[in-house]
Amino acid sequence: MAQGTAPSSAGAAGGGCPAAPAVSTTPPGTPRASAVAAPMPPPPPPSSGGTVGFHYAVELYFDPALENQVLKAWNALARRQLSSRLIDAAARPHLPLLHLPAAALPPPGTGAGGDPILRLGPSLRALASRLDPLPLALSSLAALPATANSPNDNVLFLAPTPSAALLGLHAQLCELLRKDAGVEVPDAFRPDNWIPRCAVAVDVPRGRMAEAFCVLRELKLLPVSGYGMDIALVEVGSSVRELVSYPLGGSSGTGAE
Repeated sequence: MAQGTAPSSAGAAGGGCPAAPAVSTTPPGTPRASAVAAPMPPPPPPSSGGTVGFHYAVELYFDPALENQVLKAWNALARRQLSSRLIDAAARPHLPLLHLPAAALPPPGTGAGGDPILRLGPSLRALASRLDPLPLALSSLAALPATANSPNDNVLFLAPTPSAALLGLHAQLCELLRKDAGVEVPDAFRPDNWIPRCAVAVDVPRGRMAEAFCVLRELKLLPVSGYGMDIALVEVGSSVRELVSYPLGGSSGTGAE
């Protein structure tokens, strides 16, 4: 889920959406009944050469009701054959708080070494344990255009209202990882540059962006409110694998430790 420059607003031309192409598939995503993630198949290990652009991500997961609203958008776009990459990768709806290349972790032999859970887990658990569930309001639809490096990677996202609580959580995360885990936060995720967003499509064909905006507007999802409930560490490659997650306000987590 690529980072980019400041988002452009969803000002696509008015009018009805173009007729949908004939699709005989059922919705590929299933609304969640609880906040417990279903098991995900592990991606190929990074050393195998099977994972392109391998990195770790720290993500803020939503309460089930808010998550289901985002899944409606994923499914609507997939039915129109506009984008299904998030579903195909077994991702969960989320706000990305940090992307960290695997190479950015300290090398083996330095304390916890390159193990992402041992290196990052204590900081994530400490942050989650001292915060309450975070109120969120997804209030607008916006886009990050493709870049020269990723010409086909148009990103559509639901933008949250940037509350003091949300920005504070992110700033605390960056400081904790810098101070306690020795992690250098990438420029795009530093507090002054971070663009909070919930992706709903990451690979929309350039000529169908207006159609994608139209489909999402017709869902009438926005504004939608809920809560950020868990901070998760995930491994991202050709698919997404949750390594560990910590509930806000709780002291325990799920996943391998």
